Amino acid sequence: MTAIWDWAYALEILPILAKASILTVQVTLAGFALALVLGLAFAVGRMAGPVWLRSATSAAVEFVRSTPLLIQIFVLYYMMPGMGLSLSAMSTGVLALGLHYGAYCAEVYRSGLENVPRGQWEASIALNLSPWTTFKDIVLPQAIPPVVPALGNYLIALFKETPLLSAIAVLELMQTAKILGSESFQYTEPITLVGAFFLLFSLLSAVLIRRLERRLGARAGARR
Repeated sequence: MTAIWDWAYALEILPILAKASILTVQVTLAGFALALVLGLAFAVGRMAGPVWLRSATSAAVEFVRSTPLLIQIFVLYYMMPGMGLSLSAMSTGVLALGLHYGAYCAEVYRSGLENVPRGQWEASIALNLSPWTTFKDIVLPQAIPPVVPALGNYLIALFKETPLLSAIAVLELMQTAKILGSESFQYTEPITLVGAFFLLFSLLSAVLIRRLERRLGARAGARR
């Protein structure tokens, strides 16, 4: 009877998958950093500025949220070179993840910004503070802490979406596992190890997010 699990093979491929996991983490962090920046820009664009800007930003956010990430990856990877912009597969993957999750983060930011009392803006105007100073030093510090858990959920979700980048030949964890399986015709070990890596990183991310949430909550309480 053939063994279901080959420990020798699992230990052999573990360093290869561990190396691939570094690339997966890099793509995740870069994509999420881009999503945080774009999400805030989208949120501000939907709430402030002229009507055309609010309408255009809202349309872009809804379009991105309403289309599959895999389609967006293909569009960016295969259509951008025709428009004169050629990026590597990894850069395209980071851009796709950042745009996609930036649209979702925009709604999270918007809810946080809308929960800041209007009186904060009025008091800043009375103190003759510039809009930028008011937003950066008064409004944003109050809007961010309550939405950290939601943003953290998107970080974990984004991490679990990185296998989609295998469609454009980014050698992340899942693509590496597929290659190993095709070479040895043993898929149980590499796929199971990939699942273990994703579980480990997701749990670690959840712990770090909770710590950040508590730290921000403590700071907010100290300011009061």
